[in-house]
Amino acid sequence: QVQLVESGGGLVRAGDSLTLSCVASGRDISLNGMGWFRQAPGKEREFVAAINWSGERTEYADSVKNRFTISRDTAKKAVHLQMRSLKPEDTAVYSCADFGAGSYSVRPNDYTYWGQGTQVTVSS
Repeated sequence: QVQLVESGGGLVRAGDSLTLSCVASGRDISLNGMGWFRQAPGKEREFVAAINWSGERTEYADSVKNRFTISRDTAKKAVHLQMRSLKPEDTAVYSCADFGAGSYSVRPNDYTYWGQGTQVTVSS
């Protein structure tokens, strides 16, 4: 059974930092592209960041560029999202997703497996 489990969410103040982690079980993600998405109440799911299988290529949404950093730890089957200078508009449920072999996509429908998400709330 494939599972992606996110952790690290919480309630923080504007300007604070958080690091989210996504750990995979039941599936080897070491050769897979991975992505982070978020969904705020009443809004559609949106792309946040993605990383290819080797970690050499990453992509970010304009809204988080230069504030968020995606990375991966192959040995631990984990992907991380370091978030700095958080803003109230970053408030959402953050989910990681498995694209599959190789690269990544900015489109949620291109991802095969999803975690259940972790809540990030940023107060002003």
